[in-house]
Amino acid sequence: MSPGGYALVTGASSGIGECFARALARRKRNLVLAARSGEKLLALAAELQSAHGILAELCVSDLSERGAGLRLADLVQERGFDIDLLINNAGFGARGEFWKLSIERQSALMRLQIETIVELTYHLLPPMIARRRGGLINVSSMTSFQPIPYATVYSATKAFMTSFSMGLREELMPHGVAVVTVCPGGTRTNFVNEGAQHGRHRFPGGRQAPEEVAAESLKQLDRGGGLVVPRLVNKASVFSQRFLPRSLVPKILARMSKP
Repeated sequence: MSPGGYALVTGASSGIGECFARALARRKRNLVLAARSGEKLLALAAELQSAHGILAELCVSDLSERGAGLRLADLVQERGFDIDLLINNAGFGARGEFWKLSIERQSALMRLQIETIVELTYHLLPPMIARRRGGLINVSSMTSFQPIPYATVYSATKAFMTSFSMGLREELMPHGVAVVTVCPGGTRTNFVNEGAQHGRHRFPGGRQAPEEVAAESLKQLDRGGGLVVPRLVNKASVFSQRFLPRSLVPKILARMSKP
């Protein structure tokens, strides 16, 4: 990846996305920061430019809107930003009985975590392939490895993301484009998870610092891409599920996560 190119980070105003932006700025990477909160993006961009002497551009956008991925891709191309690293990080969750949650918010969740990711990747990938260099980091979740009752749509969108990302990696390896699929567990962020205040879910070992998730993802990118499941306890959880009947896993998780 060229030092003169840009890394596009979605959901960059806080949490894991902000940590990616800070880590990349320390690497002297120019940034395009995308999120809904213009004030937070402006403050972050100013700080990173001053501290690290990089370029940090803003794209204020609600990526859960229909066609938002295409509009953002068009915008960065029109403004002449050479994107050689795309970090698909923006997301939110929804917990509760599927039929009681707002269908509008669940539809927005699916657009954000499926349609927008596909649109951005589809439109920003061809120049990377042509140059035979570039990278993608898709921030999925441990929930992608099993159905999660009371977070049914969220876990299903993350299952799509993990499958899409890991399959795409094999397609892009011959073209010099690295793909990282990162599946963190509970993370200390202000991640919006509607309805979660009434849940009983606990994370073994506590929640992970978002800085760790970003750091491990970038290390994997340096190695040429692949799957990242941060923390040993999370790796063990994913591995152990292979030995359980598929019908048993959601039953166990339903008892853990029922509101």
